Amino acid sequence: MSAPTAPAGATGAAGIAPGVSAGPSAPAAPPALTPVFLRIKLSLLRNGLKGSSKRKAAYFSTLAFALVVGFFMTLGLALLHGNAHAGTVVVLLAGILALGWAFMPLFFPAGDETMDPSRLVMLPLRPRPLVRALLATSLVGIGPLFTLCLAVGSVTAVARGAAGAVAAVVAVPLLLLGCVTLARAVATANVRLLTSRKGRDLALLSGLVIAVGAQLANFASQSLFQAGGVTALEPVEAVVRWLPPATAVGMVDSVGEGAYGRAAAQLVLSVAAVAGLLWSWERSLTKLMVTPDGSTIAASGPVKNRGGADSGFWSLMPGGRTGASMQRTLRYAVRDPKTKSAWVTALAIGVIVPVFNALQGTGSVYLGSFGAGMLGVQMYNQFGQDTSAFWMVAQTISSTRDAYVELRARAAALALVVLPYTVLVTAVTAALVDDWQAFPAGVGVALALVGSMLCTGALASARFPYSIPTDGAFKNVAPGQGGLAWGGIAAGMLMSALVSAPVIALTIWLNMAEHRDVSWIVLPVGVAWGWLAAWAGLRLAAPTVARKLPEILSAVSKG
Repeated sequence: MSAPTAPAGATGAAGIAPGVSAGPSAPAAPPALTPVFLRIKLSLLRNGLKGSSKRKAAYFSTLAFALVVGFFMTLGLALLHGNAHAGTVVVLLAGILALGWAFMPLFFPAGDETMDPSRLVMLPLRPRPLVRALLATSLVGIGPLFTLCLAVGSVTAVARGAAGAVAAVVAVPLLLLGCVTLARAVATANVRLLTSRKGRDLALLSGLVIAVGAQLANFASQSLFQAGGVTALEPVEAVVRWLPPATAVGMVDSVGEGAYGRAAAQLVLSVAAVAGLLWSWERSLTKLMVTPDGSTIAASGPVKNRGGADSGFWSLMPGGRTGASMQRTLRYAVRDPKTKSAWVTALAIGVIVPVFNALQGTGSVYLGSFGAGMLGVQMYNQFGQDTSAFWMVAQTISSTRDAYVELRARAAALALVVLPYTVLVTAVTAALVDDWQAFPAGVGVALALVGSMLCTGALASARFPYSIPTDGAFKNVAPGQGGLAWGGIAAGMLMSALVSAPVIALTIWLNMAEHRDVSWIVLPVGVAWGWLAAWAGLRLAAPTVARKLPEILSAVSKG
């Protein structure tokens, strides 16, 4: 028997007669991916700030600093409006922004789980919607906000007339999207490289090359400015304005000059570059999601005996807890890819800056302190470098004495490398600038700075610990702890300068009073002052470590 026919107008809202089954219901449409990822990003940020007033203060102070600096830079760029060299400045700035976005996330990351595509390989997600979602989450953060400020200031500096204003409105999102997309495309293309053990060792070399290249660019720009100021950079700007995403700013400048054909070509290049980067990103993401990772398969063959703790160089270490802690710290620097990268970069840049300045005729023996400062930063966040394995160390700390011995051993391991390195770099610089008379004072100032950084580094490790994740190639700070990390390092470096100020002041006075013949006295003063500062810092930090050990363990284990 057929079902009765419902009278006209008796159908429901969906056009189905009441009481009549519509058959199997259609599956509900999945939610849009972009809003989900945005909520995840905001939740990770909010949850990372919970339960710690220090993290909140560090994050919001970092945000405030970025906003203040961004505001004044935007204002400064806007004041260039009408200047003959405004186009050169802003186009080169756009190129530097793009270069920074391409490489900085690889080596100085502070991202979160939504930025790491390797976490998503087991989820049933299509690449194109995933690209849109990841792009949206990439636009949320302090970095994109700061870039947006610079983009607005750059286009304001070169926009002229109604046509220029319209071009500026188009150029700002093109520049921002170009920078962010470039960063994500490079990061995704290298995710497998940096997540494998051997790959991260190769990435260490590439990071070193980039660091050296940045210093070369810095010294090249100094030479150009000395040769003729901003005018000397115009040939470089003429090339950069045709390299996306700097072409977006170049387009605004071209429109202001009335070169509409050139502006149209630059607009096409900008749009094509963003589209090409999105396509490359999607392709890399697809390959990542469907290709098995064989980079970490163990090589066949017998395991080689690497030597025990009592063989070779390690036999020179002292016994007991001190020797064990020193060995652990030094082995991390040799074997852990992230720690190794930080050490090698610091060692390389610490030599490059004083040597290159000396070769350019602007060097000084006292620039040897730069290398000491670069290595001194490694003292900060000592417990975070252990990652979740710190709980094993924490089991052995039951008193202030235990905490002091642990911190002292870590400082001694760092000093074992820093002290000869500092003397060597200062000696090389003194030879290049031919100023051996200032060599003792240069070493004294550098060693005073080393002791001051060991002091403040121990205090920062005790009061501002943060986690260094082990499962992400692009994260050196756990979500929500980025502001805490940078704030602790910045405050520690400022305090180091203040602690070593008496030795620096003595050196300045001896030079200004033309007492260079007795400047050698800075060497013993610097050694004594550095030792005293390091000892005081370790003594002050030890009770805090013993008292706040559970909090430190919780903070460094979040990654």
